[in-house]
Amino acid sequence: MKFIGAHVSIAGGVENAPLNAKSIGATAFAMFTKNQRQWKASPLAEAGKSAFAANLADAGIAPEHVLPHDGYLINLAQPDAEKRRSAADAFTDEMRRCHELGLKLLNFHPGSTKGEVDDATGMEFVAAGVRSALEAVPTVVAVFENTAGQGSCLGASFAQLKTMLDLVGMPERVGVCLDTCHAFAAGYALDDARGRSDFLAEFGETIGFEHLRGMHLNDAQGVRGGHLDRHAPLGEGALGWECFAQLAADPRLDGIPLILETPDDSRWAAEIAELKRLAGIQLSRPQ
Repeated sequence: MKFIGAHVSIAGGVENAPLNAKSIGATAFAMFTKNQRQWKASPLAEAGKSAFAANLADAGIAPEHVLPHDGYLINLAQPDAEKRRSAADAFTDEMRRCHELGLKLLNFHPGSTKGEVDDATGMEFVAAGVRSALEAVPTVVAVFENTAGQGSCLGASFAQLKTMLDLVGMPERVGVCLDTCHAFAAGYALDDARGRSDFLAEFGETIGFEHLRGMHLNDAQGVRGGHLDRHAPLGEGALGWECFAQLAADPRLDGIPLILETPDDSRWAAEIAELKRLAGIQLSRPQ
């Protein structure tokens, strides 16, 4: 069974995210748990947490099909030790907020070395920050997202993702979210049927599907291997609907949140409906 949604707004409070997901026909969703452009936020209010749980149940979405994303300011590969400690503290707070909402996952970008340390050192920094958060907060899984390989960002290859998972040393508490746009920009041939098959096979061999905790389904602007992290609406980029049809039909992607981050939210309901059709999910009739 495929669980499909989008990264929805929390405007007015986190409790509104499930309602926003329900309104577009989503059976999964992503969200921030606070303003993603700020380091700190007020603690989650008890009323907000209760309303979130009630609205999640009303939407018929399970906690394991919610894929929260941490704030964009957090860089666990930060070369400066003091800033890296602040990033790790902020990441721990993000994980704690997920736990308080009863959620199981926290998606994040590994970070950037800024070209000031080598990749091996940067990956050790990331693993240390993740491990400290996992030790401080129970149950929530840290979900590494693959990157487009732009600049000095870590995590564009399966090999680097695998290295960081291993360095954390807590296999039951780590996973991966695959972003289709990022993978294409990093050089994986998602614009070709054979390339998509090879991409998934390599993931299975290098990391293992037991660690796949979610996917971001985004078409891509730019060229394969161009390191351009720019999303396009489904079917309007270099990947095309053929890519998403192949993914929607793949049983290895069952049971995880499949999340749109496409740039036009007015299309999300239609994109979700088409992905459901491609996955063989019977669409409910309008009331």
